[in-house]
Amino acid sequence: MTVVSGTTPQTSSSSSSSSASSANALANQQIAGNFQSFLQLLTTQLQNQNPLSPLDTNQFTQQLVEFAGVQQQINTNDSLATLVSLQQTAQSSQALEFVGKTAVVKGDTTSLTNSKAAWGLNIPTASAVTVNITNSTGATVYTSTTNANAGNNQTFTWNGLGNDGTQQPDGTYKLTATAKDSAGNSVAITTEIQGVVSSVDLTQSPPLLSIGGQTFTVNQVRSIIN
Repeated sequence: MTVVSGTTPQTSSSSSSSSASSANALANQQIAGNFQSFLQLLTTQLQNQNPLSPLDTNQFTQQLVEFAGVQQQINTNDSLATLVSLQQTAQSSQALEFVGKTAVVKGDTTSLTNSKAAWGLNIPTASAVTVNITNSTGATVYTSTTNANAGNNQTFTWNGLGNDGTQQPDGTYKLTATAKDSAGNSVAITTEIQGVVSSVDLTQSPPLLSIGGQTFTVNQVRSIIN
């Protein structure tokens, strides 16, 4: 069985980007100062060299090449920082477009609202599928086994009734699905949930979408229904 987590912990990269920019700026200042000092020393040595024993030009050339290599690496770091910033801006713009739309995301936990909850099951081959639903405390409230054909996005709807006939209260519930084919081999089932994107947290990188009280990254979105 494959269970896909409904949430992904995120850490902000804004501080690291700022630190990288500051480090690159400081490095630029240092390399510029060192290069000026090097040129002054080189000029002084050339002016005062012994004509009978001139300075080794190969050594000067090697040092110039090393300075140029360091400078090029700093420029490359600056370019990468710019690309990262552009990517973060594009992700934020994309995330804002999801607000108010119904999204299908990878996940196994959803809300029971007005005695109705639904999950999407991706079943790779015809098999007997066992569904187990637990409440927020981890207690099993519903279990069933049904035969299902192969197919993606097969909706499993639950009315909130437990196996003992008790109506479960609205809240958060997790569905776990296992399956076996006709030969008794295990079949991996993945689950999806859907809900309206109510808000977007742009302070995180990548941005987090709020769906049914849970947060998801943009790359967890499988599709947009409307």
